[in-house]
Formats: sequence, structure tokens, C-alpha cells
Amino acid sequence: MSHPVRDVPITGAPIRLGQFLKLAGLAEDGAHAKDLIEAEEVTVNGETETRRGRQLTEGDVVAVGGEQGRVTTG
Repeated sequence: MSHPVRDVPITGAPIRLGQFLKLAGLAEDGAHAKDLIEAEEVTVNGETETRRGRQLTEGDVVAVGGEQGRVTTG
């Protein structure tokens, strides 16, 4: 059973996936974010994402394991 989606407010969209993982607390730091992405453990809107520089916009849902965060602005 997955956890509920948590809204993560950002200032100014878009935001890169690696940055969002850190901001949302899904990764400890940039190196951890890179490792998670390279291990194909990160999904964006239900699809595996392997690009750390993937641009996220409002409403995108990022998941690592059972943890999920939704990009929100404002």
C-alpha cells in the first residue's frame, strides 16, 4: 500500500527532478538523488524516469518506493 501523495510547494516552475527529490525529502542529497534515478527507482507520473534534469511542472507526481510528492506552485 502506497502512502498518500504529499504536496510539495516550489517557488518558480519548472524544477529539475534531482532538485525536487531533495526538496521533497525523497533523497538525502544530490548524490543520493542521482543514485536513485540511475537505479531506476524514481517514477514521474507513474513512468520510470532516468533523467536527473527532467523538468517538472505543477501537478507532476514523483514517487520513490512508497513515498510520493506532487509539485505545487504557490
